[in-house]
Amino acid sequence: MRFNNEIPIYLQLFQKLALDIVTGKYLSGEKIPSVRELSNMYKVNPNTVQKALSELEEVKLIYTERTNGKFVTENKKIIKDYLKSLAKEKTIIYINDMKDLGYSLKEIMEMIERNE
Repeated sequence: MRFNNEIPIYLQLFQKLALDIVTGKYLSGEKIPSVRELSNMYKVNPNTVQKALSELEEVKLIYTERTNGKFVTENKKIIKDYLKSLAKEKTIIYINDMKDLGYSLKEIMEMIERNE
């Protein structure tokens, strides 16, 4: 994974792991790799990984079982809702970028319909 120097690494890692969860790389109820494993995998400080995992826990995409580790939520509605919010966010960014290029909403919709 290549990190963007403009965005804190923990946020980028949070976004990557959240995407992995909502797209099914990590399944509902599945144990996720440990802090040490993720730290080695992404070549980042364990504290950075822990902060990203804390953020995932805050949005309820993962939970901790005291002695067993961290797991993806079994609440599929949380996962689905988070996926919808990501889709909405990306759609808004796309539409705003296209408007900045001078396209109307009608033109944008026509381009989407034509798969341009």
